[in-house]
Amino acid sequence: MKENKEILNALYVELVKFQKEVINSGLKVLVILEGRDAAGKDGTIKTITKHLSPRETKVVALSKPSDRQMREWYFQRYVYHLPISGEFVIFNRSWYNRLGVEKVMGFCSDREYETFFREVELFEQMLVDAGFIILKYYLDISNDEQKKRLAERRNDPLKQWKISDIDAAAQKHWKDYSKARNAMLERTSFNHSPWFVVDAENKEKAHIGLIEHLLSEVKYPKRDKHLLKAADDLVYPATANNILDKLYQ
Repeated sequence: MKENKEILNALYVELVKFQKEVINSGLKVLVILEGRDAAGKDGTIKTITKHLSPRETKVVALSKPSDRQMREWYFQRYVYHLPISGEFVIFNRSWYNRLGVEKVMGFCSDREYETFFREVELFEQMLVDAGFIILKYYLDISNDEQKKRLAERRNDPLKQWKISDIDAAAQKHWKDYSKARNAMLERTSFNHSPWFVVDAENKEKAHIGLIEHLLSEVKYPKRDKHLLKAADDLVYPATANNILDKLYQ
């Protein structure tokens, strides 16, 4: 829609203002993007970073851990990729992989799963105390929408690199992922690093809503407050009531 394109173009200008403040003030901004398979994480990241400086913007999408990394402290390989002063980093999946794919697919033990809950609160508190700005977003879509997008992915020759055994199991384990997601949001939405849910059924609207929300969470000069209205119906805090009433189960 023409209106959405105009809003998005205005938001690109705001993102450049935001990045200028990140650079000038030496901010360390970390955005964590999680969500179901085919929820649109890649497209969201491409939209956010389209007009940003590639030197001060970094996207982290880690592959399966190596044998050595399997023997490290769980958070160790992520620490290396954290933003330095003046840098904006987006994690396309993060340490929360432990509470999603690893939990559902049996890649971690029950002990490792429960240990994560104790450690992640302290880990993120240390980051916040060290001056990091952490924004955590979960992209949520319905079962029908995921089924449609996965089918489109399989039939698109330009998206073959996205197909994996994990994707193939997404529909089969829909309810398991719902349960894991709910536990993650309920137990790891901390005061110092809360979770926000993005209704991503409509990709274009989700991009606009997430960017509006992101920009409204960080202060920067000459911010267009009228533009950053951050629609509550698309992006909302992961409270117990919202998890029960708003998420696709």
